[in-house]
Amino acid sequence: MATNKLIENPGASFATLLLRSARLPGVRVEREAYLRTALARHCSEYEVAMAVAGTPAAAGISLDVLNRLADESIRYETAKVSALSAAAGLPGALAAVATVPADLAQYIGHMLRIAQKLAYLYSWPDLFPDDGDVDGEQIDDATRSILTLFFGVMYGTHSANVAVGQVAKAMSEQVIKKLPQRALTQGVVYPIVKRVAASLGVEMTKQTFAKSVSKAIPLVGAAVSGTLTFATYRPMAKRLKTHLAGLELAEPAPHVIPGEVVQDQDADSPAAAEADVPKQGRDWRIVKRK
Repeated sequence: MATNKLIENPGASFATLLLRSARLPGVRVEREAYLRTALARHCSEYEVAMAVAGTPAAAGISLDVLNRLADESIRYETAKVSALSAAAGLPGALAAVATVPADLAQYIGHMLRIAQKLAYLYSWPDLFPDDGDVDGEQIDDATRSILTLFFGVMYGTHSANVAVGQVAKAMSEQVIKKLPQRALTQGVVYPIVKRVAASLGVEMTKQTFAKSVSKAIPLVGAAVSGTLTFATYRPMAKRLKTHLAGLELAEPAPHVIPGEVVQDQDADSPAAAEADVPKQGRDWRIVKRK
């Protein structure tokens, strides 16, 4: 019966699963706390503060650093979701009726976690409200739409890639970075969101069946379920990382460190340019930028 409903209205089924998974404890990633912790090991205090107040791109943090941090987050979330999936496969077929829906919900929950982490690293705004616990009423339509598109990118849906690129382009032209509500809920992007949601609903149906089969045999099912989760989750997270890193929104802005004089390499007369620069001392040093 549940499977028939999924097939009849896959878009609505995916939306319901997304909201249900978002309510799970620990799914929400607090943007400020995550960025401070992740960037602290690789960036100065000034860069971290700039990234939190604005975006990592506005802080001038290089894509090399952001890509390393993204890979670390992907490894962590993959190990976590795979271990939980393996644990859900221990009881075998007798408990599959209870464990499969729970396993799928926590899988979607971890997809939400990595989507948030990657979004924040690559300069997207906070995807969830700042106050209170996450529940269905607090996730607005724009957030649901962009998360649906992120999931579409993870599953390799070309139209989702295009739509995310359009949203990122619109955001890169804003002074204050926020999700474009109208485009995501009424504009040209919204029909794509609906098609992607329907496609994801079908994928969830297939995934539910695959997880049921993988848990058929006790103990053996744990290994199969954990391996299946690892084999699907990591490539999907990598796919989203690659797409977000390639968008204009993630490109680091020209960055001048306070207390430094920046000398342009292509000045008409290097000697003349040098003459206009204060003598180097304790408080000044010349940084050449290309």
